[in-house]
Amino acid sequence: MSLFTHKQRNNINLVIIVALGCLIAYSIQGIFGSILSTLVLFTILRPAYIYLVEEKKWNKRLSALLLLFTSVIVLILPFYALSTMVIEKIAELQSDHIYFKNLLFKLKHLIPLNSDFQNLVEEGLKKAGTWATELFPSLISGAFNIILGLIIMYFLLYFMLVERETFEASLLKYAPFREQNAYRFAEEMRNTTYSNVLGQGLITIVQGSLLSLAFYVLGYSDPLFWGVITMFISFVPILGPPVIFVPAALLQLANGNNFAGWAMLIFGFVVIINIDNVLRFIIAKKVGNIHPIITVIGVVIGVPLFGILGLVFGPLLLSYFVLLIKIYENSALAAERLERIKTIPEEESL
Repeated sequence: MSLFTHKQRNNINLVIIVALGCLIAYSIQGIFGSILSTLVLFTILRPAYIYLVEEKKWNKRLSALLLLFTSVIVLILPFYALSTMVIEKIAELQSDHIYFKNLLFKLKHLIPLNSDFQNLVEEGLKKAGTWATELFPSLISGAFNIILGLIIMYFLLYFMLVERETFEASLLKYAPFREQNAYRFAEEMRNTTYSNVLGQGLITIVQGSLLSLAFYVLGYSDPLFWGVITMFISFVPILGPPVIFVPAALLQLANGNNFAGWAMLIFGFVVIINIDNVLRFIIAKKVGNIHPIITVIGVVIGVPLFGILGLVFGPLLLSYFVLLIKIYENSALAAERLERIKTIPEEESL
């Protein structure tokens, strides 16, 4: 005969489940970025997978492998190639002390700087270069972690696609809210992912390309490098392209290249910045938009956790958190209304 009642056994099992869940969550914290990347890629690739399997009647495994291979070619390889280029360029600039001396000399002639402020700017430039180098994933120093993370991500993603129906049914079964709220959360999660990953990604590519083209036409040095830097910075609404093109234009003015300097400032503020607003308006009409406050706070949260990928994952996590709060509030209000409806007949019977 058991020493515990049925309710006590269930409570003990629940405590064990929670304890083991916390232990597992602590153990996999190193691959949390890979798990989050898997969910993001699954959300993006899901419509294409459904189209190939259900519309074109392709084999499930073949469709999944094709989409995984496409994602490697379109997303992974270009990202790490650009990251490597940025790391090498930043390291080159850091080792070139003459470059920073010339930069400070030009700034000193354009804007009066005292010796203390000059030392502060020089130290800030060096620290910014070190921080930027550590921010990007290095294929040399972190090759093992990168490869391991990609293997885990694509391993999970393959089975999530092939067993899509089972996976989604399990999510619906174990979701901590009602079915209609689960569907709503899934739809909002999809829109948020599309808006932040695809929409914001499109904005950054357009802005980086425009700045790179302007640098090339106006004769600025390293247009491709600064275009790539602009793409990453454009994920942060407060910073954005002006962080790149304003100092570059001021340096051109300090060198006496008035046309190149003023043309860059006019093109930057009139075209590059406003194209952001136009694209955001279009994206908001299609899939919704993420508030700039959520984006900024999300970046602050995400960058220390995920590095450069935190520019995307940070706002996503914060958006999911806000969405869960809204779902909880609606559920609480619905439960309160239901409780009031139940109490009305009881009061009438009295």
